[in-house]
Amino acid sequence: MSVIKHKEQRVGIFIDAQNMYHSARNLYQAKVNFKEVLKTAVAGRKLIRAAAYVIKTEAGDERAFFDALTRIGIEIKMKDLQIFPGGMKKGDWDVGMAVDAIEQAEKLDAIVLLTGDGDFTPLVEYLRVKFGCQVEVIAFGKSASAKLKEMADDFIDLCQDPKKYLIK
Repeated sequence: MSVIKHKEQRVGIFIDAQNMYHSARNLYQAKVNFKEVLKTAVAGRKLIRAAAYVIKTEAGDERAFFDALTRIGIEIKMKDLQIFPGGMKKGDWDVGMAVDAIEQAEKLDAIVLLTGDGDFTPLVEYLRVKFGCQVEVIAFGKSASAKLKEMADDFIDLCQDPKKYLIK
């Protein structure tokens, strides 16, 4: 399928911050340059909304990161890290991110998901079929779900230009 990107296209960007953070750290021992990724995602189009789904830890060390995202125009959606008896930790925004994308879909021509998580494949299909949205995925190809890459109308692999998209 050919991908159409033009300046009148309304775009919404939904960022799975945990997935992007862990992929960059595990693959490159680096951090994501969200300013560059955002620029690539918008691609000269009308940005309607950009939201990052983040987890707040007990220590609160991520405050500077959250502030940096806000400064570049990304809305922060925050949840506390859940710690279960026995020490297991969980911080998951998949359902919240999916619900927000569905709620916004009628106002958007293109939806960009910044995640490599294969759990989002049903969302990609639903947005395309139900709303006729062009669904694009931006992620690190080395760690992204093959099915997610295949289902997206466009896949941008951050591994193709790590110097541009990473902060060492």
